[in-house]
Amino acid sequence: MVNLLIVEDEERIASFLAKGLRAHGYSVEWVSSGREALHRVTHADISLVILDLGLPDLDGLEVLDGLRARGGTVPVLVLSARGRVDDRVKGLNLGADDYLAKPFAFEELLARVRANLRPRAVASAVLRAGGISIDLLRREATVDGRQVSLSPREFSLLKAFVGHPRQVLSRQELLSMAWGMNFDPRTNLVDVYVGYLRRKIGEPVIETVRAAGYRLRIDGQES
Repeated sequence: MVNLLIVEDEERIASFLAKGLRAHGYSVEWVSSGREALHRVTHADISLVILDLGLPDLDGLEVLDGLRARGGTVPVLVLSARGRVDDRVKGLNLGADDYLAKPFAFEELLARVRANLRPRAVASAVLRAGGISIDLLRREATVDGRQVSLSPREFSLLKAFVGHPRQVLSRQELLSMAWGMNFDPRTNLVDVYVGYLRRKIGEPVIETVRAAGYRLRIDGQES
């Protein structure tokens, strides 16, 4: 049984979500506070969390940070009226798997839930390109033998690059491959995270291809 946890302090919204999700065969629990959410995720078998940020006791980002700090790996879909790019970046950087701004269409929410519950096939436990190696099971990355600490979002983006070395990837492709997100021409999310990766793995490795996107450079590659 797939168990979903809705963390939402507005009963009207929580009831709407629970009714719709149950109609599609999901088991749904609802809590209205951040502390309740942390307790339920820690002590129950939860498949996915739908997390509002505007909670009465803890900010939703504190809940997310607390969950990841405890080693929790359950997928988290943030649902919030905070739709600015910097809010989305902060949520993703803290370990959210997806971010949907209010107001939203239930059909889109349902599609995001399904996408984040979908098992991700692992063709190989380790991907390598140039001096970069990423272990998909341990979620660890090394560059020239040096271990690099990456956030979940940074790891997913690096995986997209390492899985397609030398290939020019558009921002739209990177959003989809790394995070399962639709392209929004107003967002600079990819650019922000490319900047984060460059600082951690080395500036020349990820190359900007003007008017096209980015590519992972390999030693000996021609410009």
